Parts: sequence; structure tokens; C-alpha cells
Amino acid sequence: MDKLLLQQQVLKRLAEDLLQVEQAARVAHEAATHEENIAENKYDTLGLEASYLAAGQARRAEAIRQAMANWRQFRPQPYNASKGIQLGALICLVDSDDTQQQIFLGPDGGNMKLFNGAALIQVISSKAPLGRAMLGKCEGDEVSIQVAPVRQQFEVLWVD
Repeated sequence: MDKLLLQQQVLKRLAEDLLQVEQAARVAHEAATHEENIAENKYDTLGLEASYLAAGQARRAEAIRQAMANWRQFRPQPYNASKGIQLGALICLVDSDDTQQQIFLGPDGGNMKLFNGAALIQVISSKAPLGRAMLGKCEGDEVSIQVAPVRQQFEVLWVD
């Protein structure tokens, strides 16, 4: 599987998300500054609420820009069995029900699901609980994480 193609898909999705967030920020800013939203009394908070929303959208846009910068600088390396799973690895996990899932371990900000042909690939950060649990593991190793009261266990089927 081409990791560079996956990287490009992540960047494309982030760019689409950024366009949506920037548009939402513009709309919220316009609402916050529109003359009809000037407070008429202390209980009229529509303009204030719109300004909070605009500020939140602006922070979200900046977070997406930072994620895009991280992903542009990211260079996935081939899997090295002596180091185990590292950032840039494509991993196939199998659970006790023989359900397989493919995971691409990338930099922060790219948590999403992608399709590569018929295969669904979950992109996660190495800082996510599952990402941290997989670091250093090799094919055949067990990976477990605690999710609320349930412990989930997987076997690393293959790594690329």
C-alpha cells in the first residue's frame, strides 16, 4: 500500500475541512458584527454568542492549519522490524472475533477514516491510546488498551 497516497488523502481531507471551518468562521464573524445583533439590553446575547462561535471556529481553523503543516513535513518510513511499529507504519490488527482493522499511524491532527480501494483505513496519531500501545510492537505481538471498563486486545497481524 502506498503510504504517500494515504498522506495525500489526509492532506486533501484536511484542506476540505479547513475550507468549511473558514466559511463557518466568516459567517459567525458576520453575524457577530452585524448591526441587527447589537445588544439592546443585558439579556440580548446573540452578538456575544456569535463572537464566541467565530473565535472557536478561528481556533479550529488554526489547529487544522497546524495539522496540515505536520502532515506536509511527515515522511513515512518503511517498517523496520528491529525498531517495531513507529510513526508512519501501516498496521493490520485482528481482535478475538477475527475482525481485522487497518491503521495508519501518523502525526497529530489526522484522525480520520480513509478508503483505499475496498479497504477502510483508520488514521490515528501516535499520541492516541491505541497508537501509544502499538509503538515498538512487532508482527505477532499483542496490543491492549483500556476503554472505559473494557479492556480491548488485538494481535498485530502485519506491519508495512
